[in-house]
Amino acid sequence: MTDWALGPALAAYHAGVTVICELAAQFTDEAWAAPTTCPEWRAADLAGHLRCVADDYHEYLDDAPLSRLARLMARSPHPESLARKLARQNSAELAALPDADGPEHIAAFAASARAYAARALAVWDLPHHRYGDTVVTVAGMVGTACAEWHLHAWDLAASLGKDYQPASPELLAAGWQAGMPHLPLAAVVPAGAGAAAGRVPAGAGPRTAPAGAWEALLRASGRVPR
Repeated sequence: MTDWALGPALAAYHAGVTVICELAAQFTDEAWAAPTTCPEWRAADLAGHLRCVADDYHEYLDDAPLSRLARLMARSPHPESLARKLARQNSAELAALPDADGPEHIAAFAASARAYAARALAVWDLPHHRYGDTVVTVAGMVGTACAEWHLHAWDLAASLGKDYQPASPELLAAGWQAGMPHLPLAAVVPAGAGAAAGRVPAGAGPRTAPAGAWEALLRASGRVPR
């Protein structure tokens, strides 16, 4: 099992931010209006979502370990219930964003995400929130964010008709498991990877990172690889 260690973790985190920016630079005005692997979201909406999520991470860190996320997670909600609550939050936050185009949202996301990593470094080992009996540290929450950036890079790539796979999927799996105890990775992953075919409800299984760690992350996050 790969460890979620500070140096490699931050490198993977910043790589996720960078690849999102690189993919975003390839979008035309027409492409920003195209659907994504989330059928209800255009690519520009996904850019806005990234901006919202990065800002949310700052809020959770400001208030840790008593943030609104911490209060929600302390009740050990079922993953499906938690997903519904977060989906409603995502929709509300996206609707409240100021009018901006995709590149503006991505620029705001990148600045916010990079600032978050700098803040997290100073409090890396402190508790962030609890899920049941499991304490998730700030390091674990950075693992959640890191995995999310790379997964959304996959979404953006799919919108461009491309595939994306990170350089170190096993490291991302370690970060996911450090920050997402409510959504363990599946123990066995069928062979094959590729662009999005759609999304389905996330599955669960033993907390192990299989050889196909990237495919496990896609499936655990509700994405179905080809």
